Amino acid sequence: MANVLMVIEPYWSGDTWVFDDAPRGLEKEPLDGRIEGKLADVLDTVGEQGTGLSEMVDYLVKGIHDARKGFTLLVSSQPFTGYQVELAQMREDFGGWTYEVKDSHEECWLSPTLLRYFETTPKSLYVKAEQRRARYELIKESLALKDRVEKLEEMVGKLTLENEALREARSK
Repeated sequence: MANVLMVIEPYWSGDTWVFDDAPRGLEKEPLDGRIEGKLADVLDTVGEQGTGLSEMVDYLVKGIHDARKGFTLLVSSQPFTGYQVELAQMREDFGGWTYEVKDSHEECWLSPTLLRYFETTPKSLYVKAEQRRARYELIKESLALKDRVEKLEEMVGKLTLENEALREARSK
């Protein structure tokens, strides 16, 4: 089975985590899901409600500065270095799939939207949240490169003229 790595950049909007994926026509797509088991009972006890997946994301990003402004979420069907959470497929449920969070016996439901990033529904998922990487400024880099090329062309032109002058001087 090929390793499939899904990379999205969720951010907080309204009262939930969302992400955009323009090529797939997704804008402010919620990270839908729910958690069942002991964590859900604890959340009910303290009067907290949510999608469940939001609580998992909150856990994953607890060390990321300004995570609500955006972060990088990596999800793979194969283990990768530094993954934070392993999920094991349990059952199909409401068009999505319920996964068990390894070593905690919590259950997490993932929506069909998230699972369509994979050709087939993965038996296991490995998840990691990271600080968002700086955006590559293509226009700024292109202009800087163009300027460097122009300077190099100018230097080559001067060297060519000097070389021709030296050849003329030697031939006389």
